Amino acid sequence: MTILCVNIDHIATIRQARGGVEPSLLEAAKIAEKAGACGITVHLREDRRHIQDADVYNLRWSIQTKLNLEMAATAEIISIALKIDPDMVTLVPEKRKELTTEGGLDVWREKNKLKKAITRFHHKGILVSLFIAADRQQVKASAEVGADTIELHTGVYVQAQEKKQRAGELKKLQQAAALALNLGLSLNAGHGLNYSNVQPVARIKGLQELNIGHSIISRAVFVGLARAVKEMVLLIK
Repeated sequence: MTILCVNIDHIATIRQARGGVEPSLLEAAKIAEKAGACGITVHLREDRRHIQDADVYNLRWSIQTKLNLEMAATAEIISIALKIDPDMVTLVPEKRKELTTEGGLDVWREKNKLKKAITRFHHKGILVSLFIAADRQQVKASAEVGADTIELHTGVYVQAQEKKQRAGELKKLQQAAALALNLGLSLNAGHGLNYSNVQPVARIKGLQELNIGHSIISRAVFVGLARAVKEMVLLIK
């Protein structure tokens, strides 16, 4: 069964707009867990635009489910992650000027760098997921560098306007998923998924987790976070 991990980055975005302490990330995580989320995801960016170092430490020792830390494979963030000891790290590409993560990692070109980072995390017993496009070469490279999991980037599927195009992108996700499973990788997915497009992805064979944030936080503005999470959990199931 596919489970939901709620990304609460944009709770921090609202907080940072005023530079205060509200809304509380810990309260958001608690509500999401109670509403059915099986994990909490946060992205500690190099520019600290939303999530701060203290947030990740506080969440690590406060949440009841799993903590998935999204991060770039830079020396500074790796060092922090090793101290925090999350249940999983998800390595993602990161650009300072981007609004949100654009595209997947080029694992094929960064094999040596990523293999070294993965080895360090494995020495601490931390699972490693790589955020990649639904591309055979990237899936194979992920297995070769020792990743435990891949998270398929669903952004192209989400952005497809025509039914035929979206069906084609869904097929690419399904094919990449099948290859990942054959190579012994666990399978997650996420990016841009919302209440109208999530179900076909949730049905992909072998999919374990969906990481969803923006659409849930947006929905929560109108109906509250608990209801927004419950609605998404029901759709995924």
